[in-house]
Amino acid sequence: MTVPLKRCTKQEQQSVVRFLFIEGVKPIEIHRRMKIQYADRRMSRTQVYEWTEKFKTGITSVEDSPRPGPAVTEDNIAAVKNVIRKNWRVTVKEVASLLDISVGSAHHIIHDELKFRKVCARWVPKRLTPEMKERRVDACKELLRRYEAEGEAFLQRIVTGDESWVHF
Repeated sequence: MTVPLKRCTKQEQQSVVRFLFIEGVKPIEIHRRMKIQYADRRMSRTQVYEWTEKFKTGITSVEDSPRPGPAVTEDNIAAVKNVIRKNWRVTVKEVASLLDISVGSAHHIIHDELKFRKVCARWVPKRLTPEMKERRVDACKELLRRYEAEGEAFLQRIVTGDESWVHF
């Protein structure tokens, strides 16, 4: 009688698949035996088949292959920022394609690092950048200067609205 194991790492299960594969056990039988031993904590049938295919091609290690370095670097963050500043309507997929990084990395950089979000199909910072703050101060100074020069007549010509609808 077998007692189901409570905990087993992914690598341990991959080692079991390798061992049984070397013994000549078919993938469907490997999965059935793992189902008995590991219950609901087992690999899926697809994973068992994938690992047996890897072992057929000569892979002998159950260690994950090294992944490329992180795509979230200062250079990539700066590059994404430049791409967005050139075209505020660029999509995450286009950014990823232009910079040869994954869509997930591009999404992480745009949303979490640069703190941008889409508004009316354009990327806008979640918080104002120093440049944007400076432009707003300059606009306010210009409005004050014109009010001092023209008085109430100037105020009568001002049209207000929701800034999210204004496109530059």
